[in-house]
Amino acid sequence: MADGGAEFPLVEPGLWVERTSTRTFPAGLPALFLDRDGTINIDTDYPSDPAEIVLRPQMLPVIGTANRAGIPVVIVTNQSGIARGYFGWDAFAAVNQRVLDLLAEGNAVVDMVLACGYHEKGSSPLGIANHPMRKPNPGMLVEAARRLGLDLGRSLIVGDKLADMEAGQRAGLARGWLVDGRPSTIGDLAVSPLRDVHDLDGLLAAIRSF
Repeated sequence: MADGGAEFPLVEPGLWVERTSTRTFPAGLPALFLDRDGTINIDTDYPSDPAEIVLRPQMLPVIGTANRAGIPVVIVTNQSGIARGYFGWDAFAAVNQRVLDLLAEGNAVVDMVLACGYHEKGSSPLGIANHPMRKPNPGMLVEAARRLGLDLGRSLIVGDKLADMEAGQRAGLARGWLVDGRPSTIGDLAVSPLRDVHDLDGLLAAIRSF
């Protein structure tokens, strides 16, 4: 596993924070938070090869709608494969850039990427259990809000795992969309399914209503 921390936007050994667009935003806006693997792109089980990245096409109109509405788009992704030694930040960087490039080809822009490389099964310094930045903890969302001046209470999150929804709930978000999920609530977070065109229309309407 290559470390490569010196040349990457690591604010600590297991936390990647990268500003990925030049767009500027006034303080107090909501954000569209997105998980990455399994949500934006098909999850290939610890993806480390850019050539294997395939987007989930429904995310292009979602991100594009947020872009046109002037809403920040933020990726928050757990990357336990780094802690486990499956790949390093260099491989993460290559895969992540491929995701961003494919989105850009579809006129969809992400404004910030946060990735947590901590996991209890990792080795030092990444082998930390229940790290505050690792979903379902809300640390990545809170850090993005601090850096971009976001209104978390008006923001929403889209993910493919309950941990994504729980992170949103703990960060104070009111709404979430769960890929292939069912309608439910997690605390005060209203979770809507994202399975078909009808569900996608609901998410797009929520973004347009910001």
